[in-house]
Amino acid sequence: MACMQNFQSFLAPAKINLFLHITGRRADGYHTLQSVFQLLDYYDTIYLKPTKTGEIKRLNEINNVPASQDLCALAASALQQATGCKLGVEYSIEKHIPMGGGLGGGSSDAATMLLALNHAWQLNLSREQLMQIGLTLGADVPVFVFGQNAWAEGVGEQLTKIEIPPQYYVILTPPVHVSTAQVFASSRLTRDTKPLKIADFSRAQNLGAHSNSFRNDLEAVVCEEFPAVASALQWLSQFGSARMSGSGASVFVAVNSQQQADAILAQKPANVAGFVAKGLNKHPLFELAK
Repeated sequence: MACMQNFQSFLAPAKINLFLHITGRRADGYHTLQSVFQLLDYYDTIYLKPTKTGEIKRLNEINNVPASQDLCALAASALQQATGCKLGVEYSIEKHIPMGGGLGGGSSDAATMLLALNHAWQLNLSREQLMQIGLTLGADVPVFVFGQNAWAEGVGEQLTKIEIPPQYYVILTPPVHVSTAQVFASSRLTRDTKPLKIADFSRAQNLGAHSNSFRNDLEAVVCEEFPAVASALQWLSQFGSARMSGSGASVFVAVNSQQQADAILAQKPANVAGFVAKGLNKHPLFELAK
């Protein structure tokens, strides 16, 4: 990585979906859903330095992510276009969040870029304006700009703050790449889950129970097509109500203490990557937008 002198560092947290229901399909092909996004204290780090050139330049290589397709570069470019800003940026990304795991890494990186550059370029856009720009980059970007745990509806852009009791999570990522588009296009995907209310979810949380009313509708399709995901989920299920996050491949289970989480991680199957994280209440950059 290039010398990071004069670069500022900004954190980009991972997320998990505590559940994910597909409630319908719109005329434009997008799926309507309900979900709860839980932010985690597990991060990518973005190092950036504003420049006067107007150029957006990534300084490090990232496997399978050409600079031209990098969501961070697209976020910076979208911000320039929305505001007419003539400044540029040099940046690099230190990746920790597994890619293609349903943990929101790329979306979170893009949101961090929007928040950081709004501040560094002194654009003073509101959180709402940044969320609108984020939505043009991907359905998961707005929740990271929103910056709090959220009940999500619509295509994932209608967000309501939700309180979640603090928990630790063991997250495992099997060595497979699940295509989100492919999963959503599957003929075996059910798209008619009955919408529920925030109160139903809060009640299930308070009972300390993972009610069967809340599940991941994509899980069955992914497990059928990717035995490695089914296997990781089955292994994790011995420790609690394990779920898949987003469209996978990562799976997780919630526990009450770091000690318990570390003990589970220490026993994980050798063929899966894993980490322990605690739930966050707020994004580390929450104060950068109003």
